[in-house]
Amino acid sequence: MHRNRQQARQRELDFRSWGGRRRGAGRKRAGPRARVPHCARETLSARHPVHVTVRLHAGLPSLRQNAARAAIERSFRAAGARVEFRLAEYSLQSNHVHLIAEASDESALSRGMQGLLVRVARALNRLWRRRGSVFSDRYHARQLRTPREVRTALVYLLHNARHHGLRILGIDPFSSGRWFDGWNRGPAVAVRSAGAAARTWLLRVGWRRHGLIGLEERPREAPR
Repeated sequence: MHRNRQQARQRELDFRSWGGRRRGAGRKRAGPRARVPHCARETLSARHPVHVTVRLHAGLPSLRQNAARAAIERSFRAAGARVEFRLAEYSLQSNHVHLIAEASDESALSRGMQGLLVRVARALNRLWRRRGSVFSDRYHARQLRTPREVRTALVYLLHNARHHGLRILGIDPFSSGRWFDGWNRGPAVAVRSAGAAARTWLLRVGWRRHGLIGLEERPREAPR
């Protein structure tokens, strides 16, 4: 009798399986676009500007409205320029923001972006009379190491609305192009209304070796 009970327990254990890969297991995606991987940020050199992209939660109003632009630019001005983190250029699209920033290292970039996005989220929530998170994921950051990379990123950022199929003649009003001084024609606004003047050689001088940017240029595919 004892032997029969022992065999029954063994058969029961043989049929249970708690390990191994199972279909449908693991963290689910929050939407159709893959999340930014939660891995350590790459080491950032203070000499390299950074192209940053951050996305909104689905279902929020478009950022390409005058009230939203004004709220975001007030947040940019309030953040100010710091030694360790500076926001130089930006463009607002309906559901995401492109930025070009400078930071002393990856920790300074993380702190600077966190503070900046908190200010922007609070301002937009006040405008939209809502509560809760605004940005849907970690920001994506890519170092720009060469003059050509910086120029390509500037064209992509300043003319990003055309990349998304919008018909923009001249300078996109929802970007920092209004005071950008690297256009190949047309005057630039003398006083910056938001953002900070660049300090890195690549973003101040280096990219210009490949030519100033045309008002009618079209951006290439997103830099990888």
